[in-house]
Amino acid sequence: MTATVTGLQALFAPRGIAVVGASRNPGKLGSALARSLAGFAAGGRNLALVNSRDATMYRSVADAAADGVVDLAMICVPAAACASVVEEAAAAGAGAAVVCGGGFAEAGGPGVAHQRELADVVARTGIRLLGPNTSGYIAPPADVRASFVPGVASLDAGKVAVVAASGGMNHALSFLLAEAGHGISLAVGLGNAVDVTMPDVLDHLADDPDTAAVALHIESVADGPRLVEAVRRLVPHRPVVALVVGRNDVGTFAASHTGALATSWRTTRAVLAAAGAVVVDDERELVDAVGALAVARAQPAADPGVGVVTAQAGPGLLLLDDLRGRRVRVPSLTGRTQAQLSELLPPLTFQENPVDTGRPGPELAGVLAAVADDPGVDVVAAYALHEPDAVDVVAAATRARRDDVPLVVGVGGSGEAVDRARRDLLAAGIAVAADPRGVAAATAALVADARTSARNLTVVPAATNSSEVARGVVFDEHVAKTLLERIGVRTPPRRACDTRAEAHAALAELGGPVAVKLLDAAVLHKTEVGGVHLGIADAAALDRALDALGSRRYLVERMADPGVDLVLGVRRDPVFGPVVLLGLGGTTAEAFADVAIRPAPLAATEAATMPADLAAHALLDGWRGGPVLDPEELGATAAALGALLVANPHLDEIEINPLRLTTTGLVALDAVVVPGRVSDAQSDQ
Repeated sequence: MTATVTGLQALFAPRGIAVVGASRNPGKLGSALARSLAGFAAGGRNLALVNSRDATMYRSVADAAADGVVDLAMICVPAAACASVVEEAAAAGAGAAVVCGGGFAEAGGPGVAHQRELADVVARTGIRLLGPNTSGYIAPPADVRASFVPGVASLDAGKVAVVAASGGMNHALSFLLAEAGHGISLAVGLGNAVDVTMPDVLDHLADDPDTAAVALHIESVADGPRLVEAVRRLVPHRPVVALVVGRNDVGTFAASHTGALATSWRTTRAVLAAAGAVVVDDERELVDAVGALAVARAQPAADPGVGVVTAQAGPGLLLLDDLRGRRVRVPSLTGRTQAQLSELLPPLTFQENPVDTGRPGPELAGVLAAVADDPGVDVVAAYALHEPDAVDVVAAATRARRDDVPLVVGVGGSGEAVDRARRDLLAAGIAVAADPRGVAAATAALVADARTSARNLTVVPAATNSSEVARGVVFDEHVAKTLLERIGVRTPPRRACDTRAEAHAALAELGGPVAVKLLDAAVLHKTEVGGVHLGIADAAALDRALDALGSRRYLVERMADPGVDLVLGVRRDPVFGPVVLLGLGGTTAEAFADVAIRPAPLAATEAATMPADLAAHALLDGWRGGPVLDPEELGATAAALGALLVANPHLDEIEINPLRLTTTGLVALDAVVVPGRVSDAQSDQ
């Protein structure tokens, strides 16, 4: 009796495949799928065509399985019939199925029930299901092209795996990678992901010897923590590059596409980057980045240096500009390196870094080698037009290649000779791009991956009981600040006052000027209701402020020194759980979307890197004589805030806004704590 193959092995490495809904009509989905699988059948493996209405085909999966092993059922029938076919396949011994067609949750109406029926079959039988609403997958090393998209037969086996939310993007990225000279190890379109999810495929790829790097296309995330764990586990062995959809307002279309809500773009990117993925902005950058990482990885380094070599000054300027825009360090070369270069290059060329060779000749190999050998260089980025009469770029790069210093070479030009040069470079273990921007994207990916490798990606344990907060506490500003003081956050001297007399006593005790605020837990944004009066220096001014506030409780607080205002907060993201957010204070962060985000809990050392993510980080470095941020102090504060939220599942949000940077350090000027909207029973889980 033939042993049963189950799980993702049955899906991605089947011994036999049944196409259910196969057709002799070349325009039908089942016909296109059968043609794509011709290579699988040519290898002597079982490809069974199933159509109960065609006497030349099997009537059922069970009939097909009686004549040969069937591990995978490719299903091309109407949505209403899919659940029964999947159940039939499971009963016939198939370990996996792919439902290609649409008409499920993404379509609404009856499609929601059809998708629920599929999920019920999976839960009942244990069969693994890819889709529905997917164009399938491609596994060239196994000669499996389980896709109805024309052209998949042209995709060669290689080192890059693609895991895409969309079947269309799965194929689009695979074709772009092929155009760039890269082969595919596995390319999967998840569709509605009723069963097989992105973390499932990532876990499968962790043990795949054919895969060297993984490209992710993400539209929505169902289980954020599980995705983060899968990426974190995979990155030390195989680098991951992620493209997240949703920079702009595409939520409605995204929901109609997959039947799932669009995920927060910034949070998803930030959390994936913290897990070790290289995050990119578009599909072209994804191809350049994952293609480079499939060829080489740089040595771990906190801030890798890049040596730039250019054969033409104009493209070299574009390359340098792009690298600087990505905050990639391009250090000056040592005197020894420059002395070596001066013996190889004409005196008028720039040789400090970037190195401008002029029109290169046989000396190019020596130039590349000298730059790679410089102690401050971890990656070499080069660009040259294809000029075979002047220099053999492939030979030069191959001679200069170092195992510990990756080389990225951009070869400009068009035609078969250029394509061949790029392919030869890839075969030699050298990352390749077609233009300066591509070189910058590939180089930045190597740099980001090296930074990740230098970090400790170990999950930070949750805080101990010392950070627990009692349930049922009413958090006005005074109570919130008292909580912050418990975890080491500095606040201005203040007094909570129930009467006007107490407010006057507080002014006398604290000394002016003071801030006088409405103290009411129900009012989260006091400035919007006239609940804050600043610079109160005497009794008359205090009376006017109290008159304006009305007969309520007051907070009298000493005015803080001037400085730069930040917002530092923690909240429970509905997808990824607790996250920490840092931005400019007030409403500025919202207006410019200039924020840094990390998952919580996090180490203080990781939190200390958050200010560098801000476009306005220069304001924190003594801008025009202003205060200078101590990253360690910010890191300790952010880490403590994250640990506080993690330790208290009955709290939803804690925000310090503003957190003022002064010459004496950070001080919390306002604080809000938002209790959770879940029951105690839920919060205990």
